[in-house]
Amino acid sequence: MSTVSPTEEKAAPSRSWPVLVVVVCAQMLIWLDTSVLNVAVTTLADPDEGLGASPAELEWVASAYTLVFAGTLFAGGALADRFGPRTTLIAGLALFGAASGAGAFAGSPAWLIVARAFMGAGSALLMPATLSVIVQSTPEEKRTRAIAIWSSSSGLGVAVGPVVGGALLSHFWWGSVFLVNVPIVALCLAGVVAVVPELKGPRRRVLDLPGMGLSVLGLGGVVYGIIELGNGRTWYGPHVLLPLLLGGALLTAFVAGQRRSPAPSLDLRLFRQPGFTAGSVVLLIAFMALAGHLFYAAFYLQGPRGLSPADAGTVMIAAAVGIVLGSQASPAMSRLLSARWTVAAGVLATAATYVGYLWFDGQTPILTVAALLWVQGFGMGLVGTPVTAVMMSGVPPHLAGAGSAVNSVTRQVGGTLGVAMAGSVLSGVYRARMADAELPGDAQGLTAGAEEQARTSAEAARSLAGSLRLPELAATADRAFLDAMYAATFWTAVLALVGFAVCVVGLRARDFSSGNNGNSGTGTSEAGKAQEQGRGTGAR
Repeated sequence: MSTVSPTEEKAAPSRSWPVLVVVVCAQMLIWLDTSVLNVAVTTLADPDEGLGASPAELEWVASAYTLVFAGTLFAGGALADRFGPRTTLIAGLALFGAASGAGAFAGSPAWLIVARAFMGAGSALLMPATLSVIVQSTPEEKRTRAIAIWSSSSGLGVAVGPVVGGALLSHFWWGSVFLVNVPIVALCLAGVVAVVPELKGPRRRVLDLPGMGLSVLGLGGVVYGIIELGNGRTWYGPHVLLPLLLGGALLTAFVAGQRRSPAPSLDLRLFRQPGFTAGSVVLLIAFMALAGHLFYAAFYLQGPRGLSPADAGTVMIAAAVGIVLGSQASPAMSRLLSARWTVAAGVLATAATYVGYLWFDGQTPILTVAALLWVQGFGMGLVGTPVTAVMMSGVPPHLAGAGSAVNSVTRQVGGTLGVAMAGSVLSGVYRARMADAELPGDAQGLTAGAEEQARTSAEAARSLAGSLRLPELAATADRAFLDAMYAATFWTAVLALVGFAVCVVGLRARDFSSGNNGNSGTGTSEAGKAQEQGRGTGAR
């Protein structure tokens, strides 16, 4: 993707906000679909109301999307640079909509897994294109605010998804949670055609097909290994170690090839900028902590607290409100404190909320949970916008797609790593606690197989407790789960504090001066200007 033509440049100020609305709606689809599935898994497992999917099949319904999404994001960024973000956005929306419709009418778990994989590919085309459109079509003085709105859309989609899913499942069949994407896609396509300009330069980049292939296969292998590790596989087993090694080798070959390629998919010069590199690490760590926390928080709300999926999703709206408000407040805070300390404050606020879960139990008031979710969302809102603005401020316009892909990949890979980490801790500690526990009801028909299920899964233990009328079994499982959650939240808080240290050490004010590393003519965002102002106030 190249610089905007003079005609488009003149038109950009008057059309920037309609364009922003369209691309934010398209961006929300990605996060809405990611979160809406959480409330549908129980229905999908039902042989009468759903597909009768096994636990392993349910894991792959979720994992296929993440695997393909993360594995093809670099390719999506390169395609946006080659054909322009508008064209890539249209292609991604069309693919996402078609796959959503196919998934809604899938006749078996296997076909739903395939549909989810194609939805992930559509999302990989969408995400880099949306940010590229914002960077190129928004005037410099409005760019940070536009990125703030773009960032807040993710929190809104994540929080609204469970609420929408719960409402749909209350009135329609399971496929409605996927079919609802189709009319939204149609509206977004109409909006793209109507208001999004062609953002192409006079010269088209040559596609680096070997590089794109290596990035897809390499990152796909790494993500596959991480997913399998989160599913309880041993780290040295062939399902984890082999794909991790193979994926790492392919990514090494990808990096080596990019250094020599005349038209790389990923310009490694981006990482010569300390702000870009440090920002990528901060995003990776922040999303690792957030995804891991949301993973066990969902089990907590629907387990020891006894909420339905729809009620749990309603509580999560507090996080969405916090993210939106934090994203909108971050530009002003960046001007006041500098981007460095705004991000650090956001990461520290999220770390405090993770620590708060160490005092949660089965009677913790929902208002307390909602308050911490709001603070957590506000903190993440403070993180996402200035980090993204700082990273993209030094990226040349013709590499905006590749820069956007790096920004997006760090979020997705971080989320996958976070879930794997939290899942492994939860599973290990829960099994250890249940192995030492004396289960009630042995004399009331609790078979050896049922006992093994109860010692492996808190959800299975609660289900057995309900069917066999053994409230003591549910109480034992809840106590074991809370111990596991305390261990997981401790390590999540430690991870967030590491992110805080990276902010303080890596996001220094001098890293964000305009024209850094020879990228002249790219301009400096409001976040970058705030960094310059911060030098005079001691904000370093």
